[in-house]
Amino acid sequence: MTVTTADCPQLTPPGGHYSHVAVHHGVAYLSGQLPLTPEGTPLAGEPFEVQVRQVLDNLDACLATAGSSREQLLSVAVYVTDIGDWPSFDRLYGAWLGTARPARVVAGVQELHYGSAVEVQAIAAVG
Repeated sequence: MTVTTADCPQLTPPGGHYSHVAVHHGVAYLSGQLPLTPEGTPLAGEPFEVQVRQVLDNLDACLATAGSSREQLLSVAVYVTDIGDWPSFDRLYGAWLGTARPARVVAGVQELHYGSAVEVQAIAAVG
């Protein structure tokens, strides 16, 4: 079966050698989403909650491009540069996700691209 890749038309094109989404056997793999506006402006200087909301908006766009949705998320990986921001992330994430409860991992990391405070990668079912 073929791997299908796509870039989300609502987001700025990837700045490196990757696609926003890769789909294989009914599973969508979403590249890590940083707090970048659709025009590609980094929001690293903005408050943590603003960055999280942008990342979640970017994930929604990627899920739509893949033909999936929040309710079809299987696994989510979250990277934060300050583990003390975890409760704030979890609150925003829970409100965004609603009743869905995909598997999840959180990792505290030293730094992220553009000086961002959060990055989220996801895997979702398609169809």
